[in-house]
Amino acid sequence: MLEDPYLQLARDILDHGTYKDDRTGTGTYSLFGAQMRFNLADGFPILTTKKVPFGLIKSELLWFLHGDTNIQFLLKHHNHIWDEWAFKNWVNSPEYHGPDMTNFEHRRLDDTAFAPIYKATMQQFDDQILTDDTFAAKFGNLGDVYGAQWRHWQTRSGETIDQIANVIEMIKKTPDSRRLIVSAWNPEDVPSMALPPCHTLFQFYVADGKLSCQLYQRSGDVFLGVPFNIASYALLTALIAKETGLQVGEFVHTLGDAHIYTNHVEQVKTQLERTPKAAPKLQLSGNHDSIFDYEMSDIKLVGYDPAPAIKAPVAI
Repeated sequence: MLEDPYLQLARDILDHGTYKDDRTGTGTYSLFGAQMRFNLADGFPILTTKKVPFGLIKSELLWFLHGDTNIQFLLKHHNHIWDEWAFKNWVNSPEYHGPDMTNFEHRRLDDTAFAPIYKATMQQFDDQILTDDTFAAKFGNLGDVYGAQWRHWQTRSGETIDQIANVIEMIKKTPDSRRLIVSAWNPEDVPSMALPPCHTLFQFYVADGKLSCQLYQRSGDVFLGVPFNIASYALLTALIAKETGLQVGEFVHTLGDAHIYTNHVEQVKTQLERTPKAAPKLQLSGNHDSIFDYEMSDIKLVGYDPAPAIKAPVAI
């Protein structure tokens, strides 16, 4: 039996998953109601059976924690994981007058003549987001996605709730509370989001001087997305543990629809042939009083020696 909980989940999906059609038209093999547990004291749970770009995980989490929803911050840190959702808004707008981008999500994968046109148009979009604040404000915003819900939840009275600041204060003052919860799923805002939140709700738990976190994720792309989610929430738990004077406990990852896309199956099989290595250690530097003060350079992994990356297309 595989001991790594992530690899075990991937194997279970390949062996027992149900084929399902999906929104992207790609098709998946899926299990419902999976769970993984990671003891954070044993090391940082980033995959070692393929390289996972920790810099992207750091910048995305800091983006969330800043309450930001515009990809300009991500692009400044060479993070392109949200580009295509913003790009889609631009090419579908009346202001776009470039090459035909109809159904670009699938054409970029299957049409070799289209691929360089798509790449050049995307580069033009990214460059304009970085250099033109007016353009970025109009086309770089993804709606009220994670950062907005975490830091600026809109109430019916017109006020906002900072869920992250509130949950940190509760951990400090009432650590035994069963209400240490942050939700990203706001039904009113879901229709206006570029992508309705996949990681929808997380809860903290304090026991024996340790902070644990459980994430409920409604939908998990096991090959591409879930490794990011594991590392991101492990990092979030460590940052909040440090601010609240606690040690790290467990990260518990519960998934609704845990799936492998049909065009990721061979990549998953390649990964399952690899042997996991020792987990790296997380190093947090700087005497920050608040998790909102961290910079990219304050967060590092020590001893991360993964197997080579395995590429696969993103289904959007």
